[in-house]
Amino acid sequence: QVHLVESGGGLVQPGGSLRLSCAASGSIFSIDAMGWYRQAPGKQRQLVAIITSGGSTNYADSIKDRFTISRDNAKNTVYLQMNSLKPKDTGVYYCNARLRTTGWNSVYDYWGQGTQVTVSS
Repeated sequence: QVHLVESGGGLVQPGGSLRLSCAASGSIFSIDAMGWYRQAPGKQRQLVAIITSGGSTNYADSIKDRFTISRDNAKNTVYLQMNSLKPKDTGVYYCNARLRTTGWNSVYDYWGQGTQVTVSS
């Protein structure tokens, strides 16, 4: 029913920038929040940033003042602008959407397939 499509990952040099996009589609009634998580090799998946339907944001300390999350509600799309990238930012980035589908009253988390971000010289 619900599908998240990610784009924008790739290889970038330290200090460079990337912009990730994630669009949600399907039988969506409403979206409570969308966000980005990342997982480095051998490590647990961790929150990067989230944005609620009301526009509130939350960022991990490790990317403070470097990443910006935004959304386009009309397109059910969330973006992650990543600036001043560091090698430690390398990992698989996953899009997450907390939403309600048509015909269901409960909130459920949906995940994208993940996109690789590699920061290396």
